[in-house]
Amino acid sequence: MNKAALNFSRLFVGLLFIFSGLIKANDTLGFGYKLEEYFDVFHISFFSPYATGIAMILCVLEIVLGALLLAGFWSMKVAAGLLGTIIFFTFLTFVSAAFKVVTSCGCFGDAIPLTPWQSFSKDLVLLLLIVYLFIYRNAIKPVTENAGVQKIVLIAVVAVSFMFAIYTHSYLPVIDFLPYKIGASLPEAMKIPDGAEPDQYLIMYKLKNKATGETKEMSDKDYLKTEIWKDSNWQIVGDPVQQLVKKGYEPKIKDLIISDATGTNYTNELIENPYYNIIIVAYNLNDTNTDAIGKLNALTMDATEQFNIRTVLLTSNSAQDADAFSKRNKLLSEIFYADAVPLKSMVRANPGVLLMKNGVVIDKWSYQSVPSFEKLKTVYFEK
Repeated sequence: MNKAALNFSRLFVGLLFIFSGLIKANDTLGFGYKLEEYFDVFHISFFSPYATGIAMILCVLEIVLGALLLAGFWSMKVAAGLLGTIIFFTFLTFVSAAFKVVTSCGCFGDAIPLTPWQSFSKDLVLLLLIVYLFIYRNAIKPVTENAGVQKIVLIAVVAVSFMFAIYTHSYLPVIDFLPYKIGASLPEAMKIPDGAEPDQYLIMYKLKNKATGETKEMSDKDYLKTEIWKDSNWQIVGDPVQQLVKKGYEPKIKDLIISDATGTNYTNELIENPYYNIIIVAYNLNDTNTDAIGKLNALTMDATEQFNIRTVLLTSNSAQDADAFSKRNKLLSEIFYADAVPLKSMVRANPGVLLMKNGVVIDKWSYQSVPSFEKLKTVYFEK
């Protein structure tokens, strides 16, 4: 019985750690964004510039610990590493859930979104299994006693994990779980179907009895139904609070609003363009790769002159900063503005490029993998 429980715990924990690490390594930039949220919560924002590097290390650590647990190598050290890791993650998910500071922990990236309480519950189960593994760590037997083979396996797992994380960081995720993935229709993703139920809210009032000092909370419906408003002793204290009671339909894309420097909304005009159009996403112009901007400038000129293709640059910077950046880099593309959150989801690069037609994402690239104009012309524009 103990052997079966040990094998189950070892298999479950090992596979889950590998899966979790691979999912996050598939999108280290996205995991880095999530770490920045935690850094802000704990007032250690000075780590933010290193968030992506830290994300890579954590991903590799999860994969390596999971793989070594399955192989049974260095069971004492691996069990201790697993225990320390899960205690750390359990603490983070508890803080997220209890204080509502980070709405999604990012445990499985965007592949399997979990609420903070779901994440905390998952970590509690893992904590129990890992404590069990730690107690019986001496009973974990390696698949081979050969020290040379063990070292080779360790080096191979670390190397492959890092190479995978570096590749996805440089050339975009291998699997895109975001709503702006290739083939997605942005207008459809933003649409709310006819008859779909919206979010349902109650307005909560805090009441105080002037005669007795008693206080109570009451919804707007109960406030009217009980006709407590007719009793002059009860008065509303403070401002009413809106409380979500039932989640309604939520479109896949709910926060994309594109405007020009004057605030005029251009969202529909840009994403529903029936012709090929190129969208350059540089959510933060202060950190964007300027060499890439120069190459994209040349691409913009060729695409406009030869095929009259509209090219726009989207950023979350201020109009003043964008104007200075445009003059400094002699930008040929139009500049529009959107919030940083949807821009970070559009393409995991700064800058990144989307090729769109009739509202559909035809293709997307990191600035390191944008095809030449000749290739774009052959594959897309001349067809």
